[in-house]
Amino acid sequence: MTTKLYYSSPKTDQWKTNITEIIEIAHGYDVILEETAFYPSGGGQPCDLGSIDGITVLDVYMDGNEVVHRLEHLPETSNVTCILDWTRRFDHMQQHSGQHLLSAICLELFQTKTVSFHMGIEHVTIDVDQPNLTNEQLIMIEEEVNRQIYQNRNIHPYFVTNEQLLSLPLVKPPKVTENVRIVEIEGIEYNACGGTHVAKTGEIGIIKILKGERLKDTTRIHFKCGLRALQEFQATMQITNALSEKFHTGRKDILDRFGKWEEELNQLHARIANLEEQNNSYLEKELLSETEGNIIKHIFSDKSLKELQKLAAKIAAEHHVIVLFATTAENKIVLTHDGSKTLSCGAFYKEHLPAFNGKGGGSPKSAQAGFSSNEDVLRFFQFVYKEIQQEIL
Repeated sequence: MTTKLYYSSPKTDQWKTNITEIIEIAHGYDVILEETAFYPSGGGQPCDLGSIDGITVLDVYMDGNEVVHRLEHLPETSNVTCILDWTRRFDHMQQHSGQHLLSAICLELFQTKTVSFHMGIEHVTIDVDQPNLTNEQLIMIEEEVNRQIYQNRNIHPYFVTNEQLLSLPLVKPPKVTENVRIVEIEGIEYNACGGTHVAKTGEIGIIKILKGERLKDTTRIHFKCGLRALQEFQATMQITNALSEKFHTGRKDILDRFGKWEEELNQLHARIANLEEQNNSYLEKELLSETEGNIIKHIFSDKSLKELQKLAAKIAAEHHVIVLFATTAENKIVLTHDGSKTLSCGAFYKEHLPAFNGKGGGSPKSAQAGFSSNEDVLRFFQFVYKEIQQEIL
């Protein structure tokens, strides 16, 4: 069985060893080493990565009691030099140790137990069995967990016998019955865990809770530790500094400035809506003055489909006419009436659209369609007008 250096010598990041077994797979090779510091994925923690004789390690996983390393191709010799991606490993150690401490403080302050843990490339979360944790409680947890970091408490990983296990106040029973490994945060908790951890709480650096999210009967706490937390703070500062510069105000006043900006924007939207309504009234009068019969038609070059639908519905309802509008800005056509006509707009579109490379549909009172070119829009527009004129006459 492989000697697991990630347990016996957790700070080893480079070593020489021998390949003891090779397994050929579909797109590469799985190899087993005599000794390995590569931690396999498991328990919510991703695997370590790095290289074996310069060949990138693609994955590390457990197969029974063996640690298996996946490579694209084999080294030239069985005696190999292994290099661990220490930045990735130390990040995982910070996040995992931080999770243990965070879970312990959640239990201590609010008697809420951690039911699951996930460590992704960017995000780390725990789910706790309390669905109603408030922002104030999360702040209390964050302050206490960082106070414990400053105590620089020892973190001891060790294996125990079943007899020794009985005397320990574990957070929860271990999932295995043999080779049980305990991670003890001195004065805080005893937890059965097979992951990699820092040696002292001070090495976690900082724990920053990002948010709490209610999920049925649990709260999902999003957090980051150590370098991840620092990078999150740096990114946040870049954004707040940019906003501060943009609004010509201090960082503390950004939210007030946003409130004023939102108020000004709402007022502007109201003025624009009022002007659009006035403009549509003038446009409506102009279209009616130029129309003979029961069909109002017009081709716009600057309106959206939404604007066409709104204006067409208003005119049809107020004047009991058929309205045919097109916009070359979006290559869309709207056909509508108030229900007083026998024309079924949706059925008409369904029958004739395919011949004009159009896609759309609708109801008996209203239909809309889109086209890939201005030419198809204009051809269909003229066809619809001609067909409806003949039907009315």
